[in-house]
Amino acid sequence: MRLLSLLLITLLVSACSSHYENKSIYGKTLPTMQGQTLEKHDVQIPAIFNAELNLLLIGYKQNSQFDIDRWLIGLEMTETKVDSYEIPAIQGMFPRMFKTQINNGMRSGIPKNLWKGVITLYNDGETMQAFTGNKHPNNARIMLINQQGKILYFYDRGFSVNALKELKKVIDDYQY
Repeated sequence: MRLLSLLLITLLVSACSSHYENKSIYGKTLPTMQGQTLEKHDVQIPAIFNAELNLLLIGYKQNSQFDIDRWLIGLEMTETKVDSYEIPAIQGMFPRMFKTQINNGMRSGIPKNLWKGVITLYNDGETMQAFTGNKHPNNARIMLINQQGKILYFYDRGFSVNALKELKKVIDDYQY
C-alpha cells in the first residue's frame, strides 16, 4: 500500500511539473524567494545569507542529492572555506501538500546540527527552477553568490572535478 501511495505521489508530482530551458545566469542577481529551514524557520533568500560569499547547492529532485553530496565531499577534501546551503527547490501543488512528510524524511537523514543549512523552497521552487532552468533536473545546480545576491559562479551539469577547481579559484580570488 505504501509503495502504491509513493508511486501515485510521484506520478502526480511529475505530471504537474513545468519545464524550463537551462540559462546562463552568471552576473545576475538571485530573485527574492521564501523558504523554510529544516528547523522550521521561515526565511527569505538571499537576505538570510550573512557571509560575503555563500554557496547554494540546489536540487530539483531527490536524485540531485548524489551530486550535492559529491560537491560537499569535494569542498571538504579541498579545504574550501565557504558558507554552504542545500536548497531543495520543489515545484508543484502536490509536493506542497506533502511538505510535512518530505521535510520529516529529510530531517531523518540529515544530522540536526545541519538543519539550519537546508532551506526548502516549496512556494518558490518553481521560481528557482524558472530562473536557472530545469533541463536535466537530476543535476544539482551550484551557485556562488555574494552578500547582495549577485551570482559569481554557476554550474548546472552535476559534479566534476574541473568545475570544483573553477569554483575554488573563484572563491580564492574573490576580493573581500
